[in-house]
Amino acid sequence: MNIGYSHQVFLDVPEDLEVSIEKNVITIKGINKQNVGDFAAFVRKQRKTNPYSGKGIKYQGEHIIRKTGKKVASAAGS
Repeated sequence: MNIGYSHQVFLDVPEDLEVSIEKNVITIKGINKQNVGDFAAFVRKQRKTNPYSGKGIKYQGEHIIRKTGKKVASAAGS
């Protein structure tokens, strides 16, 4: 997977899960809901979402609360 690092990240997919990637969407399917959730959390842990830039792996429908940076915060405080 190319997730924004200078190198590729390789993940071992469990045998009972089916993973497909189309464009920027990763779909994880399986019979056991616990295993699907665990693997989805493991994939997300590889590149957590940055609250300042909003980049990273997000769940579908998830809203990230953006924080203001240093320049914006210091200009507003003056």
